[in-house]
Amino acid sequence: MGKATTQGNRLRLRAGTLAGLTAMAVGPALAADAGGDAWADDTWGEEEESGLPFDVSGFVELAGGYHLRDNEALDDDYNLAELRGRLEISGHWQRLDYRVKADGVADGVEDEVRGELREARASFPVGERLDMRVGRQVLTWGTGDLLFINDLFPKDWQSFLTGRDSEYLKAPSDAVRGTWYGDAVTLDVVWTPVFEPDVYPNGDRLSYFDTQRGRQTAASLPTEDPEDFPDDGELATRLSGRIGSTELAGYFYRGFFPRPGKQIGTGNNTEFTHARLNAYGASVRDRIGPGIASAEVGYYDSVDYDSDRAMQVPNDEARLLLGYDWELVANLNVGFQYYVEWLQDYDELKDAYARSTQADERYRPEEYRDIITNRLTYAIWRDNLVWSLFTYYSPADEDYYARPSVHYRVSDELSYTLGGNLFGGDADHTFYGQFEQDSNLYGRIRYRF
Repeated sequence: MGKATTQGNRLRLRAGTLAGLTAMAVGPALAADAGGDAWADDTWGEEEESGLPFDVSGFVELAGGYHLRDNEALDDDYNLAELRGRLEISGHWQRLDYRVKADGVADGVEDEVRGELREARASFPVGERLDMRVGRQVLTWGTGDLLFINDLFPKDWQSFLTGRDSEYLKAPSDAVRGTWYGDAVTLDVVWTPVFEPDVYPNGDRLSYFDTQRGRQTAASLPTEDPEDFPDDGELATRLSGRIGSTELAGYFYRGFFPRPGKQIGTGNNTEFTHARLNAYGASVRDRIGPGIASAEVGYYDSVDYDSDRAMQVPNDEARLLLGYDWELVANLNVGFQYYVEWLQDYDELKDAYARSTQADERYRPEEYRDIITNRLTYAIWRDNLVWSLFTYYSPADEDYYARPSVHYRVSDELSYTLGGNLFGGDADHTFYGQFEQDSNLYGRIRYRF
């Protein structure tokens, strides 16, 4: 009786999701028949006075995503079926600015209703040159477009790969940020008291390839996150400035690898945790020709690395990212990036695989892993209709990931989004190739208030 009721509730929620997505296709036509002008004068930024001492805004969003292929590792054809509501409150009092963003989610995949606090922070100046921001906040820096080297703040890859808004790729941190403005440079310092890991596919929405078992799985990865205060905190700094039109920055990070990989325990008690990491990097960006060119480098010093445990602890890495973005023709923007990861001490890793009686050398990482990305964005009707295609291709892994989407803004309040996450590759254990059976189409309807 309980199981049947749960399945019935799940089916009703999904039926509502699909009905809403169907409305996305007919909504514009109905608006046109009613005589509405979708391209009427923009009123972005025009707000009515609420009479409250703070501003209130938000949205309601219906989202659904469906697997395109049968995935035997998952029991569910849906990886996204949710009704999400956002409430945002912002304001200022004397020299203090504050903002709170909170989401409520009715989730048909997880069969739960939950709350998510995206932001709860206060900002205030200290003297004339220092600004402080304290609390839950979303942090980002670096030059990459959906590729990251020195941006080691937490990411939610599960949201990104299943069709939620790209806003949700950046996970929030509970942190203290200070920004000091000098005459020629700006210094940002971020302290996160307790490490915030990335959110990776864990089997509830997307399956992944388990190299220990040699197959696709939806089993949750047994992971132990560093969580002791203050020993397991993170420190990130950026020193940035300009020379003419050239933007320069240097970075330092002390914390942990965002992705779990260090094994602790033996046999059936094996768990994964996050190895300690010191990262050093730099970036440069400037206009060259018709577009913007950028370069970013980073060196990952794996503090816990030991040649005797080369398979269990991440190797040191050098990383490089080159990018160029320009408007090819009116309304069509084009961007390319080339990204490389270079494992250091690779011979020690090869020897460790050769000595192991359990490891399969087919799953040994490549010494060099490179990725080529391309972004195409075409906007028409005063940017109310935006077509986008973002692709990743790895020559080293021979796998790919494509993100097509179309976003249609009917009015200041109502918008539709349709898109997909399409994966493939020659091998089933590479980073993008492992998600081939998780390829999906998704749709979202959002109403802002």
